[in-house]
Amino acid sequence: MARIVMKFGGTSMAGIERIRVVANRVKREWAAGNEVAVVVSAMSGETDRLVGFCREASALYDAREYDVVVSSGEQITSGLLAIALQAIGVPARSWLGWQLPIRTSDGHASARIGEIETAGVLAAMANREVAVIPGFQGLAAGERVTTLGRGGSDTSAVAMAAALKADRCDIYTDVDGVYTTDPRIVPRARKLKRVTYEEMLELASVGAKVLQTRSVGLAMKENVRVQVLSSFVDDDAPAAATLPGTMIVSEQELAGIVGEEETNGMERQLITGIAHDKNEAKITLTSVPDKPGAVASVFSPLADADINVDMIVQNIAHSTGQKAASTDVTFTVPSSDLAKSLDVLGRAQADIGFESLVHDTRVAKISVVGVGMRSHAGVASRMFTTLGERGINIQAITTSEIKVSVLIHEDETELAVRVLHTAYGLDAEDVAG
Repeated sequence: MARIVMKFGGTSMAGIERIRVVANRVKREWAAGNEVAVVVSAMSGETDRLVGFCREASALYDAREYDVVVSSGEQITSGLLAIALQAIGVPARSWLGWQLPIRTSDGHASARIGEIETAGVLAAMANREVAVIPGFQGLAAGERVTTLGRGGSDTSAVAMAAALKADRCDIYTDVDGVYTTDPRIVPRARKLKRVTYEEMLELASVGAKVLQTRSVGLAMKENVRVQVLSSFVDDDAPAAATLPGTMIVSEQELAGIVGEEETNGMERQLITGIAHDKNEAKITLTSVPDKPGAVASVFSPLADADINVDMIVQNIAHSTGQKAASTDVTFTVPSSDLAKSLDVLGRAQADIGFESLVHDTRVAKISVVGVGMRSHAGVASRMFTTLGERGINIQAITTSEIKVSVLIHEDETELAVRVLHTAYGLDAEDVAG
């Protein structure tokens, strides 16, 4: 018998018929003797509809009341799933965030989970009752309802799995696992049986949309085994433990669950996946004074405005005639933060001392990710050579221990992903029909 947290997203809960399919999948795990808790998202599109109501009511809405409104979507689906489970003979009840409770910070619309009181749910599960829990919501000091930010249901599920000491957290999505890259771009992309937390965190942070970055970070911190599965499977599909999804685990656990032969093969496979992200904007400040503290004067006001800066390139300082030495500084920000970044930098121009500001939204970030980089040289060189051979210009570079990212023109995104996927030997031998 295992203790399992199952999480279903908005597309899985989009209507009564799909909720019945989810109920049948939950019943199979319950009937197998497992203790089951289910975390659900609102119906697809419902949260956007509720957000629209808040904005229509007032452009300057109270964030505390906003959380009350937008959290109601998950309350509806949790109740409906409990009803659907009861209708097919499975004891079930819903547990809202304030009933457990799920204690959070008071950062309304972006709260962070502090602790979860699980005594009631554990007692119910031990009594063979399925607990249905709305994702995305919690309770702050003062007994005010909070929400965790968009995509927060994945985080709720991982947090519940950690609090319940679950054997694993099964996250059902509209894809059937984690692939070496986007199969819509590369038909020969392969589904991965296992990925480490570190690799998944890097992939999620550089454009892979399978899991929310925050949930992966929490899973790594709490050592929660996460399995990504498709919710769109036949009613007679086998139990999740036998489905070919993708398991996300620690490097240490991965080494223990694969055989020596497969481990060696995995070491030879330097790169786990290729990710791309077009939601980037490039900013260049020209003629920034080359003096101590100059770069800090650029990035401090951006940090104060909660703008995340990614790639940074500083050119070699130069001087002309009697003019003091200066340098150009290029960096990227999320496209959604471009307007705010330009405003912040414009107001700080006198303090920074730059001459002009140039921005470009027609860029894309391409990343190669893999734990094999830690013990093998030449990964970055292969990337640069491959792109160069296809005439793809690199505008900026950033690296971590298991990732190399480059900035290129967005029109070359698909070509870059395809040639890199092939260059690193990630293409599947046969394309599924």
